[in-house]
Amino acid sequence: MAGKRKRKNGAERRGIHPRNRYSDNPPDFGLLASLYPSFEPYVFYSRDGRPKIDWTDFNATRELTRVLLLHDHGLEWWIPDGQLCPTVPNRSNYIHWIEDLLASDTIPANRADGDVKKGFDIGTGANCIYPLLGASILGWQFVGSDITDVAIEWANRNVESNPHISGLIEIRRVGAGDKMCHVGELQNTLKFSRECSSDSSNAKDQNDGRSASSVIESHSGASKSYNGPPVLLGVVKDGENFDFCMCNPPFFETMHEAGLNPKTSCGGTSEEMVCSGGEHAFIARIIEDSVKLKDTFRWYTSMVGRKLNLNILVSELWKVGATVVKTTEFVQGRTSRWGLAWSFLPASRKIIPSHKIEENNLSFMLEGLQCQHSAFHVLQSVESYIRKSGASCKLDAVTFKVDFYVKDHCFKGSN
Repeated sequence: MAGKRKRKNGAERRGIHPRNRYSDNPPDFGLLASLYPSFEPYVFYSRDGRPKIDWTDFNATRELTRVLLLHDHGLEWWIPDGQLCPTVPNRSNYIHWIEDLLASDTIPANRADGDVKKGFDIGTGANCIYPLLGASILGWQFVGSDITDVAIEWANRNVESNPHISGLIEIRRVGAGDKMCHVGELQNTLKFSRECSSDSSNAKDQNDGRSASSVIESHSGASKSYNGPPVLLGVVKDGENFDFCMCNPPFFETMHEAGLNPKTSCGGTSEEMVCSGGEHAFIARIIEDSVKLKDTFRWYTSMVGRKLNLNILVSELWKVGATVVKTTEFVQGRTSRWGLAWSFLPASRKIIPSHKIEENNLSFMLEGLQCQHSAFHVLQSVESYIRKSGASCKLDAVTFKVDFYVKDHCFKGSN
């Protein structure tokens, strides 16, 4: 999981992943400037002598990414003006989180050649950052998909510029003429399914027969759904199987919204940054496709930019029958992003979402806590108490609950 840093008040805060090479050694701009003359013009020094770059300068951020990939990963890389420029430490966090998911025994491996991990990068972009990092750091195989001529051309250039890993990466074009899977088509194929306790049988009767798309839309109240090119259905080929998919989705609904952060300049075209309904609609389409594809992927994952959307999507995934849902937080500087992962494969141990185990929901009262303690501190106290009693326990700060296991039973406590 992601690394943790202690706050002054003792609470833990997620930071950079402990296996990320930048965890203990952040990029040294001064050293890089001395080694790479092309980067030197973009480095300046603060009054206290610290080397810095102007994060609002696209050329500076692009050159930083280029020299980091070359210096630390041995990768040749470039993108044309205006294309989305990734930050290497942040993207490495996502790669290492997926590595954690694959190493976990929660969902057993489902491919015969399990020693060679195979991933699918949805919207790989001209930068092709995830396949390049995954192949160079961990030797993973990748299919990277995209829709624009520029993205396909430059992704292929970046792969071909690195012959030591080029055999591990395939760039796949998603064309406008490819088979589309619209909400209407899904009505008869993506059936809403879930295990329900006897207390929720009435709700089950009302929801049976509804498509995954209708469940998602009714739950979120979203009026806009994704209506762009295919995402997974129609792109994944018959007979293909993958260990995971990953995605840096279009976070925004308009380019104006995408440009509201004046402190950074990472570029990005409308195809990369924007879609109808924003990130929620795009990830909802991945969920719809995953309900159909099921065990084609061991893990489905996506980056999420807004915590509100994360909470909504977690709830939606339980409703469409996911067997496991996991989340994490990626922190870089003052920017937070969240990782969302789910699977439909049988879990190695029974994992029950809170809305399905009302009979095992516990209410409790803690005495001796001062009134100034926050609700989060209360949950932390519960977690500590349960662990001392010898039970297996996990605090989920996203959904604000404590899960603990006693023998074969999973109990949920929320504040």
